[in-house]
Amino acid sequence: MTYSLRIADLPESERPRERLIAQGAKTLATAELLAILLSTGSGKLSAVGLGQYILQELGQHQRDPLSALREVTVQELIKVPGVGPAKATTILAAIELGKRAYQSRPSEKTVVDDPSVAAAALSHELMWQSQERFAVLILDIKHRLIATQVITIGTATETLAHPREIFREIIRQGGTRAIVAHNHPSGNTEPSTEDIALTRQLLEGSNFLGIPLLDHLILGNGTHTSLRQTTSLWSEVPQAE
Repeated sequence: MTYSLRIADLPESERPRERLIAQGAKTLATAELLAILLSTGSGKLSAVGLGQYILQELGQHQRDPLSALREVTVQELIKVPGVGPAKATTILAAIELGKRAYQSRPSEKTVVDDPSVAAAALSHELMWQSQERFAVLILDIKHRLIATQVITIGTATETLAHPREIFREIIRQGGTRAIVAHNHPSGNTEPSTEDIALTRQLLEGSNFLGIPLLDHLILGNGTHTSLRQTTSLWSEVPQAE
C-alpha cells in the first residue's frame, strides 16, 4: 500500500492530531500515535505509513511490536529507513515519559485500600521488567504504606519466592499487613497453578504468624490481576484483618 507523504493531504477527519483532539488518544492506533511524534514521513510513506513500517520492523522477531517498542534503543530505531536521530530521540523520550507517568507511585503512608493503588505502588519494580520479579508491599495496621521490597528476581519466565523470605522482610520492616505481587513478562496476567499454590502457602503462613495477607497481584503489559478478586483462596483460607 502506498501512503501520501503528507498528513496534510489526508481529509481532516482522518488526521491523527485532529482525531486525538476530537476523540481522545485512546482511539488512535499505535501507528497514528507514532505519526504524531514523527510529524513527517519519508520517501513514499506518510508519517502514519512510517509509523506502521517502524512497528513492522520492530515486530519481526516478536509477536507483539509494542513489547519491542518499550525496550527499543536509539541505535535500533535509526536503522529503520526514514528514521534519523531527531525522530528516534523523540520516540524514545515519549516512551520514557509514558513509563514515568504510569510508574508514579503513591507516597509513604498512603492508605492502600484497592488493588489499583497497590499496583501503582509496585509498577516501577514490576510492570515493564523483562525478568519475573517477586515483591512485597508492606503496610501498617491501618493499611498505610510502609515500604515496597523486591524479594527475588528470576529468569524471563519464572522466579522463585519462599514464604520464609517474604515474611522475614515484612517483620524486619515492622509491617503488620502485606500485599505480595509478581510480574509476568509475557503480559498475560492469568495466575498459573504455581501462583495459586504459592498464594495458598502464604495465606497459611500469614495465619500462623498473625500477619494478614491482603492480596496477591500479577502485573504485566500495563494491567494487573488481583487473586483475591478472581479466586476463592481467601474464603478457603480466611484471614483475620
